[in-house]
Amino acid sequence: MNSDKHQDASEILSAFGKHLASVRKSHGWSQEKLALESGIARSYLSGVERGQRNIALVNICRLATTLEISTDELMKF
Repeated sequence: MNSDKHQDASEILSAFGKHLASVRKSHGWSQEKLALESGIARSYLSGVERGQRNIALVNICRLATTLEISTDELMKF
């Protein structure tokens, strides 16, 4: 994998993670609450928010449903 593509992926993961954290905080939720409500491990959510994990589409959909927003909104980062 070329380093430019790797950097692009890293930037995408980081941008999504920051957006997810922003949406979560705008709901007044802790990572723990989002984890409990969505059934996704808090440590996994933490990694996603830090841009260290490449979240699966099914988990993006699960988080959007839990946060009562559209998947489109969660993907606008």
